[in-house]
Amino acid sequence: MSTTTETTYAPAAETLGTVLAPGVKPPRPSAWSASITFGWRAMLKIKHVPEQLFDVTAFPLMMTLMFTYLFGGALAGSPTKYLQFLLPGIMVTSVVMITMYTGVEVNKDIEKGVFDRFRTLPIWRPSTMVGYLLGDVLRYTLASTVILAVGLVLGYRPPGGVAGSVAGILVLLGFSFAFSWVWTMFGLLLRSEKSVMGVSMLVLFPLTFLSNVYVHPSTMPGWLQIFVNANPITHVVASVRSLMAGAPDGAELMWVLVSALVLIAVFGTLTMRLYNRK
Repeated sequence: MSTTTETTYAPAAETLGTVLAPGVKPPRPSAWSASITFGWRAMLKIKHVPEQLFDVTAFPLMMTLMFTYLFGGALAGSPTKYLQFLLPGIMVTSVVMITMYTGVEVNKDIEKGVFDRFRTLPIWRPSTMVGYLLGDVLRYTLASTVILAVGLVLGYRPPGGVAGSVAGILVLLGFSFAFSWVWTMFGLLLRSEKSVMGVSMLVLFPLTFLSNVYVHPSTMPGWLQIFVNANPITHVVASVRSLMAGAPDGAELMWVLVSALVLIAVFGTLTMRLYNRK
C-alpha cells in the first residue's frame, strides 16, 4: 500500500518541487494580457451587478424619445424629420455622459482598498486603468446600439447605411475611450464618488448642451457660436453625422483623432502620476 502511494505521488512531488524551486519565477504578464484581465474584471462586475446597465439602456432610450417628441415638431416640423438630424448627436451625448462612471468606479476601488493590492502586483502599471476603460467600451457599445435601434424603430434612416453607422460608432467609441482618461484622473484626485460625479456633471452639461447636438450653430448668437465651434463635442457630433450620412468629413475626423491623442497624452500621463503617488 505504501509502495503504491509513493509511486502515485512521486511525479506530483517532483513537479511541485520544480515549481517551487528557488529562483524560478513565473513569467511576467505582458501589458496587453494584464490590461485584458482587468477589462474582464470590469465586465464581470457588470455581470454580478446588472443594474449598472441601466445608464446605458434606459438613459439613452429616455433621451432619444424625450428630445425627439419634445422638440421635433417645433424645430423641424415633425419628430421623424428632426430625428434624422438629432440621432447622431443624441448618440454622442449619451455615450459621453456615461464616461464619467469610469472615474466613479476607480474612486470606489480606492475607497475599498483594492488599489493597494493592485499596486503590489508585478504588472504593467497602466494596465489597471486601461482595463477599466476597455471594460467600459462594452458599455459605450451597448448605449450606441440601443440608441441606433430605437432610432430605426422611430423612423431614422442613415444614408450611409450599415457601413456608415458602424464607422460612426467606432469613431465615437475611440473618442470616448480617450475622454474617459479625464475621469480616471478625477477618480484618483477627488476624495469621494459623489465629488467625482459632481465635477463630471459640471463639465459634461455645458459640453453636451452647448453644442450642435440639438440645433445647428448658425441659429445661435455670435458669442455663443464661438464656444460651440470650439467645443470638442461639436466636432465629434459633426464627424459621426458625416459618417452616418455617407459623406465623411475628413477635416472633422482629423480633429477628433488629434484631440483624442491629446487627451490620452495629457490626462493619461496625469492619471499615472497620481496613481503612482496614491
